[in-house]
Amino acid sequence: MAAGAEILTGTATRGADAATAVWPRIALVTPVYNSGRYIEQTIRSVLAQGYPNLDYFVVDGGSTDNTLEVIRKYEGEIAGWVSEPDNGMYDAINKGFARTSGEIMGWISATDQLHLGGLLVVGGVFRDVAEAEWITGRPTWFSEEGMNVGVGTAAHWSRMRFLMGANRYIQQESTFWRRSLWERAGRRVDASRRNAADFELWVRFFRHARLYPVDAIIGGFRKHGDSMSLQDLEACYRIHDEIIEAELEKESFGKWVKRFRRFGERMEGIPQFRGVWRRVMNRLYHQRGRDWAPVIEYGENSWRFRR
Repeated sequence: MAAGAEILTGTATRGADAATAVWPRIALVTPVYNSGRYIEQTIRSVLAQGYPNLDYFVVDGGSTDNTLEVIRKYEGEIAGWVSEPDNGMYDAINKGFARTSGEIMGWISATDQLHLGGLLVVGGVFRDVAEAEWITGRPTWFSEEGMNVGVGTAAHWSRMRFLMGANRYIQQESTFWRRSLWERAGRRVDASRRNAADFELWVRFFRHARLYPVDAIIGGFRKHGDSMSLQDLEACYRIHDEIIEAELEKESFGKWVKRFRRFGERMEGIPQFRGVWRRVMNRLYHQRGRDWAPVIEYGENSWRFRR
């Protein structure tokens, strides 16, 4: 452990009695640095879940505001926390996952929140649907004050369409996966990045598993002025495109997808054709196909594929 580090472990979430046996253990990590304004809402949204088999770890990067004061307030109700210098949010996430043992994994950033019952959705889906290795719920959004101000649809996902550019919006706050997938995909988030490392992780996940949409709300993104992704969306999109281009270099079909993407870029640059091209891409996104993973929904007291 680095000099000046502090690590504490709680006991309240470590139950191993029969009541937890039917619920898979969820490893949830919150990376935080100087987020005293938001971190309490985030932690409270996790603790309010009442999930019976939770492995919740908070990783602080050496905050100098009131963040540590807030974490200590709840240290008896979480699995543990650490405060030490790190190399950014994604480095903190890797540290947190290394200190957890849950078979289901996900992270919730220090400015975002889970919806009430969200982890019960996650645990229930992975318990009931053996085929699911990777899931995402309906995308949702919170205002800066923490109000739920938007709920999207249960989208469909396909690796090929994702690489073609028809859809790039997999909401991290609503996304969870099995540790076995994490192991196969490299056991890490790319900590060399300061932005879009979640997108790069999704690209690696798509190599190994289908992404199943869940018709339920799980977590949400808080829209606030300090968000790196919202400060410069165009820069974020450029990073996404660079990640996809690198992935296409490894695939036999990559050159054809690259040509499709180049053609799309040209169409976007011509005002007379821009609207037509966007309708084409919208059709590509919504057109049914065998590459779509089926939607998972709740019915008859269990989670199942939509009929």
